[in-house]
Amino acid sequence: MLKKFTYLTLTLAGVFLMTACGGSSNKGGSSSDELTFNDSLANTAPLELSQEVMSDVIQNISSPVEMAALIKSTGVEFSQRILNSTNQTDQYNTSFKRALNLGVYSADLGYINTFDKNTIVIDYLVAVKSLAEGIKVGQFFDFNSLKRLATNSNNLDSLMQISISSFNKMDSYLRSQNRSNVSSLIITGAWIEGLYITGKVIEQTNDENLIKRIGEQKDIINILEIILKNYSSQPNFSELADQLGNLKEAYKDVKITTEVGEPTTVEKDGKLVIIQDEISHIEITPEQVTAIIAEINALREFIVS
Repeated sequence: MLKKFTYLTLTLAGVFLMTACGGSSNKGGSSSDELTFNDSLANTAPLELSQEVMSDVIQNISSPVEMAALIKSTGVEFSQRILNSTNQTDQYNTSFKRALNLGVYSADLGYINTFDKNTIVIDYLVAVKSLAEGIKVGQFFDFNSLKRLATNSNNLDSLMQISISSFNKMDSYLRSQNRSNVSSLIITGAWIEGLYITGKVIEQTNDENLIKRIGEQKDIINILEIILKNYSSQPNFSELADQLGNLKEAYKDVKITTEVGEPTTVEKDGKLVIIQDEISHIEITPEQVTAIIAEINALREFIVS
């Protein structure tokens, strides 16, 4: 199976829809919030992460939408129980937790929309909106448009396209404010939540495609660990990197080999472009799957608690 990915299909699961030209008048968190929780996550990393580094991570992390589509193809029923409850939102009272769980709820929205569960989508949109404002990126968030599009599954393609563009704008803004570490937290939260949901379904179905997709994530961990350790002067980041290290250890004996596929030619902007695909082969045992899922569960609990 090919590991393909587009920029923020990843993080916001096609439903974050933060638009710079949208109708929201909120410019971010309130002044009282800033006084109460003075932890703006200023970037104190020794190394500046380039756009190329972040793009490499993003383009190789499995999309929550893609994961959710694989889950749906197994025939397993939708389960709201495995999602992070929206009742948790108020307890995320630091920028660190808000950024991580903004990613979590966005991945949950991808799962919800894939199963067309419009009856609960608004609760999760409200949670995303609240956390976005809490880390002062509410100016990119058009709740009314998001609500309109996300409650109609026919609009999924439009949502994904807008999400990609909108996250790029938000990411550029965070970088300009010396807050690129916030982007890394959102990415990490979305990635872990997608794996968590997938792990729960594997426990029910033992589906081979999902097991392979879990196994493929070994390639991501080293990069994420480097990114998080780049901010290790901040205690929360250090603890998160340590938790990720436990997951890395569970993956250590998983073997991934890559086969170069046949090149394909596509038209892009009026030009022919040759794309060289790679096909990954995963060797992973049931015992390894069990150990990996256990560490995913522990990391997810650290994030959402």
